[in-house]
Amino acid sequence: MALTIDPQVLDGLSRFVGADAVPPPVGDVATRRANSAELFQRLTDTRTPPPGIKRTDYTATGHDGAEIGMAWFAGASPSGAAVVYLHGGGMILPMQPVYDVAMRAYAADSGASMLLVDYRVAPEHPHPTPVEDCYTGLMWLAEHCAELGVDPARIAVMGDSAGGGLAAGVALLARDRGGPALAQQILIYPMLDDRTVEPDPQLPPEYLVWNYDDNRTGWGALLGAAAGGPDVSPYAAPARATDLAGLPDTYIDVGDLDIFRNENIDYARRLIDAGVPTELRVLPGCPHAFEAFAEQAAVSQRVMADRLVRLRSL
Repeated sequence: MALTIDPQVLDGLSRFVGADAVPPPVGDVATRRANSAELFQRLTDTRTPPPGIKRTDYTATGHDGAEIGMAWFAGASPSGAAVVYLHGGGMILPMQPVYDVAMRAYAADSGASMLLVDYRVAPEHPHPTPVEDCYTGLMWLAEHCAELGVDPARIAVMGDSAGGGLAAGVALLARDRGGPALAQQILIYPMLDDRTVEPDPQLPPEYLVWNYDDNRTGWGALLGAAAGGPDVSPYAAPARATDLAGLPDTYIDVGDLDIFRNENIDYARRLIDAGVPTELRVLPGCPHAFEAFAEQAAVSQRVMADRLVRLRSL
């Protein structure tokens, strides 16, 4: 018997995702970008930004000399905690603009300030550029703590989907390079493993917001011919890391109708085995990005409350 979707989530999802949509073929990045731009603009149009949060734009110089855009979101009385946030998009979608409201909401509801990094995406910018751009954002924040009113001991890295995978990659880079010490990594249904390409019979295809063809496309764009092979860097696909010891306290949430479910559960188990305090939430009846499509669903409200608990604990 296949898993079933939460009725409230299905109601929200059906408002935005048409059942008769024709999926683009593997490798078609342009169509995925066009479809996602239209979809996420409609989602954004339904959101009202909370008051009291100021946005300030900055740039930092990346590993290759390029200028990396960043947006800083802070309230009038920030807590001193800060989060480097990395947006989703399957490694191929430049989605930073549609995250403005989400960053304001996290900052308003938690007191933590948010640094949203506009990292460059594949295939125009394959690995290691995306994760290096994100690490640049972390280094910039660590170097500007005093002027931003940030406690350097209260910095976290957070991201959703591809951004969750990049957040995990940044945490590995920070550990291995002796970079800024992270208080937490908060991974929202993270994209961790380039080998997730075979369909799971428990997952009804009609509920896969991000499906296996999408996954092949995203990883192929990021890694090229190396995708799925033996020589993939753990900074690109953190599930490839053989040593997870020394990583920061970790929070992961994922729906049970998400193709990333098993790789997320396995990563959480391996973190625990490595001695890393880890909290894992697996949400029944929830596909990828469920809380974005069904903001008012009870399960969405619960998972957002869980994320805010982590942000407030920084």
